[in-house]
Amino acid sequence: MKQIAYLVLLLVSVSGCTKDDPVDQPPPPDTMYFPSTPNTTWETQSLSSLGWKENAVQPLKDFLNASHTKSFMILVNGRIVMETYFNGHNAATEWEWNSAGKTLVATTTGIAQQEGLLNINNKASDYLGTGWTSMPLEKENLITVRHLLTMSSGINDASQLVIKSNLTHVADAGTRWAYGNVFQKLTDVVAEAANQNFETYFNTKLKSKIGMDGRWNFGTIFTIYHSTARSMARFGLLALNKGKWNNEQVVNESFFSESITTSQSINPSYGYLWWLNGKSKYMVPSDQTVYQGSLIPNAPADMYAAMGAKDQRIYVIPGKKMVIVRMGDASDPANPDFAVSGFDNALWEKINAVIN
Repeated sequence: MKQIAYLVLLLVSVSGCTKDDPVDQPPPPDTMYFPSTPNTTWETQSLSSLGWKENAVQPLKDFLNASHTKSFMILVNGRIVMETYFNGHNAATEWEWNSAGKTLVATTTGIAQQEGLLNINNKASDYLGTGWTSMPLEKENLITVRHLLTMSSGINDASQLVIKSNLTHVADAGTRWAYGNVFQKLTDVVAEAANQNFETYFNTKLKSKIGMDGRWNFGTIFTIYHSTARSMARFGLLALNKGKWNNEQVVNESFFSESITTSQSINPSYGYLWWLNGKSKYMVPSDQTVYQGSLIPNAPADMYAAMGAKDQRIYVIPGKKMVIVRMGDASDPANPDFAVSGFDNALWEKINAVIN
């Protein structure tokens, strides 16, 4: 009898563990995953589980290699589906974001606003002081922080060196879109509003929150972030979730939603330093021409992207719960300086062959 009673008790115990303790059961692959911080462990998902075409992967890799790519990643629901490196790079190698890093500045500005340190609808001179440009005062007073976020300050974009003598009037704020380095003044706005160095504020409020590595290089002309591809992917995952990391809303969803919405009528393919696909027209850096059609026709219409010179990219595709990162040298060495290039359309042709 004792032996029978023991076996019954054992069966009840095992049954209870199976029913009530789901610890050993992996989450469904369609749930959103966030890699822990600072742990380097990162969940993966197979191509076959997504129904992707594995025979199209090698042509994609061949294209990436031929176009001077160094790092390439695809995440779905936060999990790594593809991660490949070329030319001696690996998961620990840092590389430059170039203008893709503008989105880091925009996000940090949004965090400062949610903390009550600034208001993007206020004049930039409220934080930078009067006379930060060489404009007449009445023209300078038209420029808000939001104009700096949307590339519509009206400041002359002929020189990319952001010094007072170069910050002259071309058009009234809000009436002209021109891509340029004057966005760098946002780092000064945040620093003044937060009463601390911009990088210190960024590290505390954004970088450490999502487990990024990397550093800022505040050069004479350019302000550029450097990090590993995985840290770029972490920021892309934050962007996919509209400013939320795991259970923490790092930047308000309302601000992030504004960031990925057309910010002015002149170039509808531009938000708050984010590029937007699927709009009816677009403009490109160093050009006042308005082009008809979508920014990247081969890419999903709902995509928004961080785009930098030499084809540094974060593509965020909410409809597919996907983030794609590309780092490397310019795909076309003869035209390395443009944030937007024909490389995007060619790359998406290869990506589509895999995922569709």
